[in-house]
Amino acid sequence: MAPQANIEPTIVSKTQHYLKVKKPLLERQRRARMNKCLDTLKTLVAEFQGDDAILRLDKAEMLEAALVFMRKQVVQQQAPVSPLPMNSFRNGYMNAVSEISRVMACSSTMSVDIGKTVMTHLGVEFQRMLQSDQHQETQLEFSIRPASPASSGYHSDVEESESAASPKPDSMWRPW
Repeated sequence: MAPQANIEPTIVSKTQHYLKVKKPLLERQRRARMNKCLDTLKTLVAEFQGDDAILRLDKAEMLEAALVFMRKQVVQQQAPVSPLPMNSFRNGYMNAVSEISRVMACSSTMSVDIGKTVMTHLGVEFQRMLQSDQHQETQLEFSIRPASPASSGYHSDVEESESAASPKPDSMWRPW
């Protein structure tokens, strides 16, 4: 008879099992998740840019292009927006005034005095609207003005800073 080798079952520790089986499996799953997210990002940026060139880039170039796109979006959002609704209203008001003027001029039954009164009223209201807009803009500028870092927020601090900025001609400025 042939000598039989003593065959013992090999005991694998949890650490060895993790290193040999689990870790590579988890790494593959993590990479698959990353690739899926990168593909989704690539598709979204291509849709928003309206350019399919990003679809042909490798992963690093695609991430760079996505960052450039996002930075452009942030800059566009931070750009000051003109008060479009008021400008739109003002333009609409002027169009309405000119249309009223045209209709009154074409109408033979319209009295000149009534037309003059209506146009004067519309002009006065337009001027009042412009002054109201300017008043609101100046209030907005004053409310946005940053306070001094040393300011306590009291009204007296504002008066002191304004008087320090423009000294009175009869008083002498002293640093103490």
